[in-house]
Amino acid sequence: MQKISKVLLGLALTATTLLGYEKYFVVERESESLAVIENGIKYSKIENMHNMNHGVVKFEGKDGYVISRDGFVVKFDPVSEKILGEYKTSKSAIGFVIGKHYVAVANYDDQSVDILDRDLNPIKKIKTHSKNVGIKIYKNYLIFAQMENDTISIYKDMSLGKGKADFQVHKEFKDVGELPFDAMIQDNKYIVGFFTSKHFGTVDLDTMTYKKVKIFLDETRKMVLKVPHFGFWSIGGDKVFVPAVGDNKVLVYDMNFNFVQNIETEGMPVFTALSPDKKHLAVTYSGKKFPVIQIIDTKTLKIIKRFEFKGKVLHVRWSNTKPHLYVAVNDENIVAVLDTNEWYRARDVLNIDKPSGIFIYNAPGHESPATSFQRKGRKYE
Repeated sequence: MQKISKVLLGLALTATTLLGYEKYFVVERESESLAVIENGIKYSKIENMHNMNHGVVKFEGKDGYVISRDGFVVKFDPVSEKILGEYKTSKSAIGFVIGKHYVAVANYDDQSVDILDRDLNPIKKIKTHSKNVGIKIYKNYLIFAQMENDTISIYKDMSLGKGKADFQVHKEFKDVGELPFDAMIQDNKYIVGFFTSKHFGTVDLDTMTYKKVKIFLDETRKMVLKVPHFGFWSIGGDKVFVPAVGDNKVLVYDMNFNFVQNIETEGMPVFTALSPDKKHLAVTYSGKKFPVIQIIDTKTLKIIKRFEFKGKVLHVRWSNTKPHLYVAVNDENIVAVLDTNEWYRARDVLNIDKPSGIFIYNAPGHESPATSFQRKGRKYE
């Protein structure tokens, strides 16, 4: 029996090595760093990431990139956890995207979009005379919104992705709505929201046409106060889930944005996160309900579970490989791990300094340090 157990353990560890593993990079707001979590343990920390208030991490292939609030883009190796380079685009950057041969950064303060190569060497600065938001990629196009000009800009990479990026203006839509501030890509649609307009806009990126879509709070066709950040929407399966702004509701629509129903919630929703199998939705709140998470069954549209923590919940992230939901509890300096099969708090990852955003890197073909320790019969200190 003992021999069989060792064989099974060996097979499991081999499978982990071949299939890869998940590494969690957690923004530590106050210490300008990223905490690294593997196998439910804080394994290490990457420091010197600059101002990490609203810091964002993205991965493309074997590369990791961070954008800081004070306009730095930092490239790092997510396996070795070494910083490979950095470049300051402005005093304040709000978003970025990664293409095959380029990194594009939307800036606030110097009213531009920076095009860099993948090693962060500057290629081009596009001056817009506006704060720029909602930057996205579709095929060989770069799309972003000019907040102060009420304009959606579409630039085309004339290199067609075959070398050094060469972006030229392709089309612009004027007077799209007042103060665009966030956007998302859904299939071939660029969807943009506004601070003061009670609609959102969509660009069909195949036909290059624009239309406005009204969105309502309920079946009485009461208009929403505003369209919230699209980073907080959840789209999957046959439904769209939108946290209402100024009301205790999650709004449910079909994929054509026809109203389905409202889900009454405990507080004012801030963030919704859909599970990888699309069966559950995690919802976080603001104000007095900051410490609360509720779980919604996406089939019945009923709340099935509630968790409350001793501090503000700033972000959640579902594992793609395990039945786990990771929760950043800022005031407790922990990342809580919820078991999503039985719905209980399985463990806490300790000593995370003021955690906020949680980001997953899938490391194919590598053996995690945690697995290596297990294979060698060692334990973490």
